[in-house]
Amino acid sequence: MAEPIESDHELARRLAVDAGRLLVDVRKESFARGLNYWSIKDAGDAAAQHFIMNELTQVRADDAVLSEEGREDPRRLNGGRVWIIDPLDGTREFAEQGRVDWAVHIALWEDDHFVAAAVSLPALDKVFSMSPPTPLPTVTRHRPVLITSRNQAPPSAHWVARGLDCDAVRLGSAGAKTMAVVNGTADIYVHDGGMYQWDSAAPVAVAAASGCHISRIDGSPLIYNERDPWLPDLLVCRPELAEPVLRALWE
Repeated sequence: MAEPIESDHELARRLAVDAGRLLVDVRKESFARGLNYWSIKDAGDAAAQHFIMNELTQVRADDAVLSEEGREDPRRLNGGRVWIIDPLDGTREFAEQGRVDWAVHIALWEDDHFVAAAVSLPALDKVFSMSPPTPLPTVTRHRPVLITSRNQAPPSAHWVARGLDCDAVRLGSAGAKTMAVVNGTADIYVHDGGMYQWDSAAPVAVAAASGCHISRIDGSPLIYNERDPWLPDLLVCRPELAEPVLRALWE
């Protein structure tokens, strides 16, 4: 009897979880060996990229891949199925003792939409996926929580914070920030400093499946697998906050 074929949703989730477990081991060993900051980052990137690409080559050889750590795959520009992956999002946090805000991103884009995605937060032993989605929890806060980068909040974050009288929380990776909205820790994630498509593809897909509003900061749709992998800005927030956030951005 033939073995059952792993669905795209199952594969995305498995890759995010297994790559995350590998990264936990690599991180632990790297700290134990006393490796420096840059060596720890490089070790994590290389290990996760090798694992994910090896798995995709074995089980989805006909699909194209767009990856932060990989070479350009020209097949992705011909339409069809493209895996957009970030083997380790938040390398800075990964290389710092005690940080948990780093992630693994796995997404599958087909023609003009996401068909599967998963984001794991390995240091927290958590995974979020499109299927099954994580329903947005009910929140009762009087002030919205806006999540921003560790180093510097972009102008859009300042505009939203002032317009909606937000409390602010700082986190590392884009995956960790977006999942904070999905799990109810935060309400709004807005970014206008630019990022690459692999930084947000899987988090955006997971957030959309959970019922979040996702868009560019002008309200237009987020489009992935563009020839230029640069994405200028994005907004992820609870659906009831979309209108006031967009108004704060553009008034």
